[in-house]
Amino acid sequence: MTAIGVFDSGVGGLSVLREIRTLLPAETLVYVADSGHAPYGDRPAQYVKDRVRAILDFLINEQRAGLVVFACNTATEFAIADARARYSVPIVGMEPAIKPAIKLSASKTFGVLGTTNTIEGQRVADLVTRYAHDARVLLEPCPDLVLQVEKGAIDDPTTRTLVRQHVSHMLDERADVIVLACTHFHFLKHVIQDVVGVDAQVVDPSVAVAQQVARLRANTGNTTASAGEESFWTSGPVDEATRVMSALWGTPVIVTALPRE
Repeated sequence: MTAIGVFDSGVGGLSVLREIRTLLPAETLVYVADSGHAPYGDRPAQYVKDRVRAILDFLINEQRAGLVVFACNTATEFAIADARARYSVPIVGMEPAIKPAIKLSASKTFGVLGTTNTIEGQRVADLVTRYAHDARVLLEPCPDLVLQVEKGAIDDPTTRTLVRQHVSHMLDERADVIVLACTHFHFLKHVIQDVVGVDAQVVDPSVAVAQQVARLRANTGNTTASAGEESFWTSGPVDEATRVMSALWGTPVIVTALPRE
């Protein structure tokens, strides 16, 4: 049976992997952290497309992934259309939770935290036009927060200071919902919620993505026979990836170097 492949520019996609594991405990999961080429959030579109092709070739051709998850908003923005045209397996991408946010917001003002490419990308613009044209949407690029998560500096005082800098103007504008439009920020959700307090609700799309994966696997009836196996790969330094990914996953993991293209 085939595996489920999940990848991100770095370690942030582990947030989606965790939710998939919760819903699908018997699946074989393969995770790729492209940390050697991170962050995608400030990369040119063609660079991201080339990296995504290399990773999908690895996941589909070498790891036998029968479904792939783009656990990265920037990769979804730049490369998912190309990938769906190129590969025959189901592909699930990330979508900033703007539609849910407008339903949750009483003030009709909400903030979106993401990488520069995501915040300035067409997907966010289209979602705002479609669902939030009568709302105030405060878009905030936060590449510095991505780097904090990549270092594993989740509860570092510097991280809290950066979070406060990014959300304080949103609270001043009476935003009552904060959308996490980067999978890395799942690991900062408790910090962000603590900083905004009762003034705003933090919305994380990781669970919704995992639910879509579970629906697709149920529809195909294609589940693995082995129980709960995971493998972890990185294009960055293995020792650093092992330290950070073990901390974020919650148990020690073995990380293997991604084969060089």
